[in-house]
Amino acid sequence: MDGGDFFGASSSAKRCFQTQTFGDRSQETLLAAYRGLANFDGAAQLITWLHRIAVNSARMRVRWNARRPDRSIESLLPTFDRTGHRENSGPAWQLTADEIASSREMRELVRQAIDRLPENYRIVLVLHDIEQFETAEVAQSLGIEPGAVKTRLHRARQALRTLLDLHFATDR
Repeated sequence: MDGGDFFGASSSAKRCFQTQTFGDRSQETLLAAYRGLANFDGAAQLITWLHRIAVNSARMRVRWNARRPDRSIESLLPTFDRTGHRENSGPAWQLTADEIASSREMRELVRQAIDRLPENYRIVLVLHDIEQFETAEVAQSLGIEPGAVKTRLHRARQALRTLLDLHFATDR
């Protein structure tokens, strides 16, 4: 199952932004598209062009947020003992990934957990794991190094696992 099937065509971009700011980002994207319509040469499909505008909007938001302190993700990350082993590997999940993806209620829980991630991590997770951009593409789109993409992606996945453990763990 690809990311489009899981989140729907238009909602994957929504994952890049907090729910309360999605309308603002959508409006900015549409205004930018309207202003640049004269420059649209038809070499790409219109939806591809609009998607690129939305990604660039996300990129500008990340750069703007880089100048502001970001919410800490530390409390959602695993801890390690002095020997380097994970202190708490977390509980096993009752459901498989396919079972979670096939349930509307479970998909909504995943969406809500993604929304709770700090924006810098959420954007990387959405672009890479849901939109299926390559690491280099994500790095270029966001104006960061590929190593930073890999680090943020790893940390975002760990934090997402922590948030979802509450819902999918066998020992509730």
